[in-house]
Amino acid sequence: MKVLFRNIHLYLSLAAGLVIALVCLTGALLVFEKELQHTIYPHRYKVEVGTQRVPVEQLVATVEKQVPEAKVTAVKLYDSPARSIEVTYKIEEKVQGEEEPKSRTELAFMNPYTGELLEQYNHRNSFFYTVFALHRWLLADDTGKLIVGISTSMFLFILITGIILWWPQNKKILKQRLKLKWDGGWKRLNHDLHIVVGFYTAIFLFAFAFTGLAWSFTWFNDGIYWITGTENVKFEPPVSTPQPEAQAITLDQALATAEQMYPGASYYNLNRPEGPEAAVAFTVMPKEAIHDRASDQIFLDQYSGAVIGTNKFAEKNLGQRIRGTFYPVHVGSIGGLPTRIIALIACIAGFTFPITGVILWINRINKPRKKKKSKKLKDSAVDEVEA
Repeated sequence: MKVLFRNIHLYLSLAAGLVIALVCLTGALLVFEKELQHTIYPHRYKVEVGTQRVPVEQLVATVEKQVPEAKVTAVKLYDSPARSIEVTYKIEEKVQGEEEPKSRTELAFMNPYTGELLEQYNHRNSFFYTVFALHRWLLADDTGKLIVGISTSMFLFILITGIILWWPQNKKILKQRLKLKWDGGWKRLNHDLHIVVGFYTAIFLFAFAFTGLAWSFTWFNDGIYWITGTENVKFEPPVSTPQPEAQAITLDQALATAEQMYPGASYYNLNRPEGPEAAVAFTVMPKEAIHDRASDQIFLDQYSGAVIGTNKFAEKNLGQRIRGTFYPVHVGSIGGLPTRIIALIACIAGFTFPITGVILWINRINKPRKKKKSKKLKDSAVDEVEA
């Protein structure tokens, strides 16, 4: 039976190994993307703490003045006093040969104390977006997305068969397969890096790969709701009630409501209403949130400022809550820093497995050849003696 599992493990690895290595490597780079961004571009994210913040509306006005074609859509504020404020805006541009203009989304990093525009940023033009695009669809749109999905599915079977092949027959073999033998020569070290490290990281890689399928296949995503007996119902935002000659509330008033409802939140993301009947929406990450996707949405009437609707994570159905947990599990942030470190180590290990596995395979192929060659040399020596 192990011969069958070894063949499954081998041929699936040969078929998907290159894609698996690339996805694991890019995944490792993305685990600490935020920290890397903050380290590489500190001027973008860090500001000197002042005594008084400028109004949010003033920041919006500054962006619209310095970028005349910009249409501000949202403002994101963080709990850290030394953190810049992010203003999201859209720019519409005409594309030759197309009737409808296309819009691109950019960020403006603002100093909340001076009102200065620190930097304009387009994520799609960044290094990390390229890494992300490689990770998700190999820079090949739907075709790449399908290849990644199929390779990820194969990876699940590779991990399962790998554990079956690892499973020891006795305690002596168990001890050998639980620790690296550093002084056993390069072949033994390569063997242990594949088998021993593979055992310790398999469960984490399985979780990352399994959750990743939700972004590759619609049927997998829909299956989450089918299994939980729920529906993926899209939340319909409530509408504001237009008042004759009434002025819409400001983003500063919306922020005051958000801070009153969720004091000390990790961040507040304020969305400007689009149209006279749209609500002023804000997304907030409560301090006690169970993970970094457990955010709440609150909707305010844009004229009265009254709360007219909520879309809280805790109020979502089981399928939506499970699906919302897939991302923090996939990127390793579900348990904070410890699980992110585990995700980094596991992804680096996942990158090495196709390499160490191929070396194991080559060594196994060459072993019978060397024995056969050695036997021929011995037989030849015997013939010479007898002669």
